[in-house]
Amino acid sequence: MGFKGRKKGKYAGAEKFIEKMKEIQEKAKVALGKVQADMKKYTNRKRSDIEEYKVEDLVMLSTKDLKYQMIGRRTEKLTKRFVGPYKIKKIISLNAVKLELPTTVKIHLVVNVSRVQQYVEQVEGQRNKQLAPVIIKGEEE
Repeated sequence: MGFKGRKKGKYAGAEKFIEKMKEIQEKAKVALGKVQADMKKYTNRKRSDIEEYKVEDLVMLSTKDLKYQMIGRRTEKLTKRFVGPYKIKKIISLNAVKLELPTTVKIHLVVNVSRVQQYVEQVEGQRNKQLAPVIIKGEEE
């Protein structure tokens, strides 16, 4: 009688289990890689390259952050989407610029680049003044 220790040698059941687990792990890695690639593709679809601005560039400022300052002017629907042009005073980072804003605009001078757009000068012959109102039968329209 007595105590017999573990058997020396390989167990067929354990080897089979290890092979099965390795196979499952490889399939999982492949599936995760495919899902990651799909997620990256759909996430990057709406992303675009960041415009690089320089000091002294002219930019238009989005009115999205200026809503509270435009109360009483017009309906939100008819308000201009961008105001300006304003000059870039300093580049803070790739995502932030410091603008030269008039004192009437009561927001922080440093804005995210998602709130500015490169200013494009008007083409010669493009209408930039409002036309006079049309008068029909003595009434303005």
